[in-house]
Amino acid sequence: MAHQKHAKLKRPAFGNFGRNEWAIIGTPCGNLKRIAFEVTKALSKHYKVAYLDADHKEASSEGSLKFGANLEATDKISHHRLDFIEQPNNFQWRQTFNLQDLVLVNGNHFKANQQIVVIDPRKEDSLKRKLDRLTDVKMLLLEGDAPIPDFLKNHIPDIDQLPIFQTTDTQKVADYIQAAMMGKTPIVKGVVLAGGKSQRMGTDKGALDYHGVPQRDYLMGLMSECCEAVYLSCREEQVAEFSRSHAVLSDKFVGLGPFGAILTAFQEDPDAAWLVVACDMPFVDANVLEYLLQNRSVSEIATAFHNKETGFPDPLIAVWEPRSYPILLQFLSMGYSCPRKVLINSSIKEVQPQHEQTLRNANTPEDYKEIKDHLLK
Repeated sequence: MAHQKHAKLKRPAFGNFGRNEWAIIGTPCGNLKRIAFEVTKALSKHYKVAYLDADHKEASSEGSLKFGANLEATDKISHHRLDFIEQPNNFQWRQTFNLQDLVLVNGNHFKANQQIVVIDPRKEDSLKRKLDRLTDVKMLLLEGDAPIPDFLKNHIPDIDQLPIFQTTDTQKVADYIQAAMMGKTPIVKGVVLAGGKSQRMGTDKGALDYHGVPQRDYLMGLMSECCEAVYLSCREEQVAEFSRSHAVLSDKFVGLGPFGAILTAFQEDPDAAWLVVACDMPFVDANVLEYLLQNRSVSEIATAFHNKETGFPDPLIAVWEPRSYPILLQFLSMGYSCPRKVLINSSIKEVQPQHEQTLRNANTPEDYKEIKDHLLK
């Protein structure tokens, strides 16, 4: 067997800048920017849209960069700006655009994994030299009555199947992009957190019976109705026991509790959203999960219930979106392993539970008896 130097990890489906990027190419940059801005205006009501371009002016003589600074942060009246000297690589660009739903790219200067080609005689020679950038053309835009050149017909095998709009039809372009984005909404997988040591309860909380079966089985059954796949999160020493009857994810980030369990789920599938539910919440039922998923926002890093008792979002009954994976890792790199702290300090959607007892935990034998008696009434 060949020696494997690095761990074989599943990599997120990133492009050069983000998960959903479209390069507009083939027309002068001023016209390209107009198209991008009008599409942005149409889509920004529903999505976080970013735009990447190159500056066509000479470098400004103002600011600290001229005097040797490496990075300058400016708190502007309407926005915040970072200027830095080094050219970002793909890994740094992805971090920059991670929180954006859509990245529109000036394809005359940058590559992106999906393209919109503008048929514009003014840039025909330039486009001919950049055919290597046309790897996944999604639509054509015509500038006036410009004909489609033969070199494009030869380069794009299915060009006759592509939608064609005028460069002034920016609402149609926006509608097409939006439909494509909706088709790429991350699927939801589920993970039941059952790897705790249940020290206060004195027995495995996942094995407690509130609904006629062990609580971990009850939750996995509920989640299987609304998730593409459901896993039981556990410690390595529990795998032999649980794997006989469950799909399990044993902790790969040992000693981090629920934080490590969430990271382990993303290591399993970094392109899925993960519905996370702790096994010590007896009042969680199908209606609770359906309500959470109905209120899900894919534009935030997570959708979580507000916990009235703590005053904070509850990270252990929440939908964590794929974009939260690098953020979780960033917090870990800074020495934080509390998923609640990630939610508090990030852009999330917080949902009010429909019933007060929804988020109640059972941590002690007294809690178990009281809740069991309540559920039997």
